[in-house]
Amino acid sequence: MNYIFIDSGETSNRVGIVEDNRLVEFYSEDVNNESLLGNVYRARVVNVLQGMDAAFVDIGIGKNAYLHLKDALNLERLYTKQKYEINDVIRAGDDLIVQVIKEPLGSKGPKVTTHISIPGRYIVLTPFSNKVNVSRKIKSKDEIERLKIIGNTIKIDDMGIIFRTVSEGIEDHYLEEEYETLCDIYNKIEGERNFLPTPKLLYKDINMVYQIVRDNFNEKNTKIIINNQEIYNNILLLDDYFSCNLEGNINLDLSFTIEDDMKVQMDIKEALERKVTLNSGGYIVIDETEALTAIDVNTGKYIGAYSLGDTVLKTNIEAAEEIARQIRLRDIGGIIIVDFIDMKDQAHINKVLSKMAEKFKKDRNKPHIVDVTKLCLVEVTRKKTRPTLDNKITLICPTCGGKGRIRNIKC
Repeated sequence: MNYIFIDSGETSNRVGIVEDNRLVEFYSEDVNNESLLGNVYRARVVNVLQGMDAAFVDIGIGKNAYLHLKDALNLERLYTKQKYEINDVIRAGDDLIVQVIKEPLGSKGPKVTTHISIPGRYIVLTPFSNKVNVSRKIKSKDEIERLKIIGNTIKIDDMGIIFRTVSEGIEDHYLEEEYETLCDIYNKIEGERNFLPTPKLLYKDINMVYQIVRDNFNEKNTKIIINNQEIYNNILLLDDYFSCNLEGNINLDLSFTIEDDMKVQMDIKEALERKVTLNSGGYIVIDETEALTAIDVNTGKYIGAYSLGDTVLKTNIEAAEEIARQIRLRDIGGIIIVDFIDMKDQAHINKVLSKMAEKFKKDRNKPHIVDVTKLCLVEVTRKKTRPTLDNKITLICPTCGGKGRIRNIKC
């Protein structure tokens, strides 16, 4: 069973995605402290760091945002071979329009870009690219060709388009209407470029609850469970916008709470544990650090039935599936190093990597298997946009300072 649940309380909204009766994504948002991700601001450059090819800009949230050179270059400069320095592009005191692409974390401010993109249900408007791209999850060559023809036909002022997975099979006029709406939003943002005050919020993306519905609802196999009348009514207002049967797939249950769902509670508890047990008896250990996340695979109680090679292969394949789910559920980003149990047979290695890549396809943040090192460590990268689940819903222990260990008083 696949469904999205929305558990709205007085202080926070908790949203989860369940696929095949397992929790695969979970988000919690304070109602008084909404996400900045996707918001567009008119900002002022505070200082330029030439040695880092970056700048700090004030977007009006108390913490300066980080802007890297590649995110500051305009379209013409971005795709040339000429090398630029940050001082060639912006200077202290300049006013810019920027978009948040990474949430603030701890003492670090948000990361921003000048390459604005406006997401919709079916398409993403990319004004800083003139290309028409189609989601890789759409496999039909005829459908890809159809969408590209539509994209090139409806383009305004050479502003690019990315067709999302849910655009597959959608009628032309719905896609054109959404594109024109997104263009209007972008033009309003651009119209504010030279007007005071600075800093100022110019565009706010819809909040987390509606983002999850917009980006993940699929009429064919997804239901929505919600316990809040106001949010229920607001989602129903999106029915025409989604051009699908939302009302027939949404269930208002005012008594619903995830505290009563033991399966969800167990999956959340497991996602906060360092050790995750596999059905076979093996287990994986996940250690998050500032630099990277290390994941270790062990056979545990599983001893197999045929041979050592068969035992290792089965454990690693099961681990690859669970690792893909845990990365998505915990929202782990950046560099991820996976230490599978050593395999001598290249065919076995390929099977494990193939299984992992298959499961990664369901992840919106697009994990990418980079390489297998000489020590047989699998290198994975994943787009980092928000704090991890652990950082979001837990507090650092005041006794151990987050190390998970305390000093032995005998030593």
